[in-house]
Amino acid sequence: MTAGRGFLLVLGIVVTLAGPTARPTEAQSPRLVKIGALTESWGPTPHIVGLRDGLQELGYRENENFVIGVRFTQGSITELPEAARALVRHGVDLIVATENAATAAQLATTRIPIVFMGGGDPVGSGLVKSFARPGGNITGIADLELELVPKRMEIFRDLIPDLKRVLFVYDAANAVALSRLGVHRDAAHRLGLRLVERPVRTEDEARSVISTTRKSEVDGIFSTRLLSLNIPGSILEIAPKRTMPTMFDDAFYVERGGLASYAPSLYGLGRQAARLVDRILKGARPADLPVEQPTKFELVVNLKAAKALGLTIPRSVLLRADRFIE
Repeated sequence: MTAGRGFLLVLGIVVTLAGPTARPTEAQSPRLVKIGALTESWGPTPHIVGLRDGLQELGYRENENFVIGVRFTQGSITELPEAARALVRHGVDLIVATENAATAAQLATTRIPIVFMGGGDPVGSGLVKSFARPGGNITGIADLELELVPKRMEIFRDLIPDLKRVLFVYDAANAVALSRLGVHRDAAHRLGLRLVERPVRTEDEARSVISTTRKSEVDGIFSTRLLSLNIPGSILEIAPKRTMPTMFDDAFYVERGGLASYAPSLYGLGRQAARLVDRILKGARPADLPVEQPTKFELVVNLKAAKALGLTIPRSVLLRADRFIE
C-alpha cells in the first residue's frame, strides 16, 4: 500500500465509530435499513461520514435503525459498475454515491432509491432530468464544483501574487475529468495564468509527475476534485515536502497540510443528503425530491503551511477567509 492510499484510508476508521444514543422518532422504521455507500475513494469519504452523522442528528441510531456498508474501488472508475451491482445483490434499501459512482449506481438499478452527493452538472451528465424534478429513482445534492473553479483559481492567484503557472494533474482515462478541462483552461486564461496540464493514467504516474515537476516550471498546484488515481491525496502528501503551494476544493485537505481551499464542505453535503434520505425512508419518491445545492461556501487558509512555504498571505485574503488553520 502506498503512502497516498494510507492517507485516504484513515477515513475508514472514522465511519466505524459507534453513534450516539439519540432515540429514533416515531415516524422512522423500526427495522434495520441497509444503506449502501458507493465511492471510487480508498474508503469512506467526508460525504459518507457527514451522512452518518446527519442521520444520527435526525434521531436514527446506527446499527439499530440503519447500517452503512461502503463499497470503494481505490481510485478505479472501471470497477464502480461491479461494485454497484454488488450492492444491489446484497439487497440494500438505498444507495448513496459520490460523483462518478452515482452513474454506476444508476446503471445497476432502476428500483432502489439513489441519493448522490456532489457533482457539478447532474443534468448535463444525465443523472437527472432537471433540478426541480429529477425523475427515475435518483435525487441528491449538487455541489456547484464547475461554477466554483474560476473563483477558486482567482483566490489562488490572490493568495500568491507571483502566481503565473499552475500545475493541473488529471486522470486522462476519466471522461468526467476530460469534460472539465475546458472550464479550468478558460478560468486560467481569463486570470492571465498558464495552466500546465499533466494527463496521467496510473496512480504511480500521478505521483511521479507531482514529485518531479520542478519549481522553475510551476508556481503552484491546483488540485482536481475527482478522487480517481488518488491525485488529491498524492498532492497533499508530496507538495508540502517540495514547498509547493496548493489549492484544494475542500477544507479536509487544508486541515491536513494543504495551503487553501474554497468550496462547500463535503462533510456538510453528506449531512444535507441525510435529510433527503430521511424523506425517502418515510415514503417520498426520489423523482419528486428536487436536487439541492449547498448554500454556504468556505475559504480556509492554513497559516502554518503558509509559514513553511515562506508565504505572506495578503491582507485582502485574510479578511475574506472564513477559517484559519494554525
